[in-house]
Amino acid sequence: MTDAATDTEHILIIEDEANIASFARMYLEAEGFRVSVADRGDTGLAVARDEHPSLVVVDLMLPGIDGFEITRQLRSAGRTPIIMLTARDDPIDKVVGLEIGADDYITKPFNPRELVARIRAVLRRSDTGHGNGDAPDDTVITLGALQIALGGREVTVADTSVALTPKEFDLLVLLVENRGIVLTREQLLERVWGYTFLGDSRTIDVHIRQLRRKLGDACQIETVWGTGYKVVAPR
Repeated sequence: MTDAATDTEHILIIEDEANIASFARMYLEAEGFRVSVADRGDTGLAVARDEHPSLVVVDLMLPGIDGFEITRQLRSAGRTPIIMLTARDDPIDKVVGLEIGADDYITKPFNPRELVARIRAVLRRSDTGHGNGDAPDDTVITLGALQIALGGREVTVADTSVALTPKEFDLLVLLVENRGIVLTREQLLERVWGYTFLGDSRTIDVHIRQLRRKLGDACQIETVWGTGYKVVAPR
């Protein structure tokens, strides 16, 4: 594992293919990021825990431990943004990655400009909260038993804390703030992820399914077939 000169945003790449890691690192450093590289899963996880990078780019297939396990462990420990990098174009891998807490995924071979754009989008959403401007620390949205503290990015249902991934939180806030209004998948992708996600609506569907599972009856998210989703205010 090696480090570049210090900058404001630190990106950790966990990738065992040296040419891909070097290629990604070159472009990210050219964009002003500080970059660390680890070529094993266990080594990368240790670096992530010790150095607290701004964002982790992790390959799925790694020696030591795989990208899925790295994502599970990082997500259980905190909110570090994670982008999965995979040679597999299997939709199941992508769905599983999103369900266990990855913020995004990109399939190899990739355009380095796309990787940079994905990283910037994920960092922007992580840094600015729910994406509709910086909220005061004491701003709380209440919807029945559901409470969302924007400043602390905390969600409770009947005073019980609910753990959400960064993207689940952003998506929930957007839907709740626009309750009663149907938002298309394209609108949700653009406003939460910050770019058009290659037309892949599966990302939204996975996150909606996770929100429904975690929030239960406390937040009614309706599917508007052929269009998108909306939150219905409690009666």
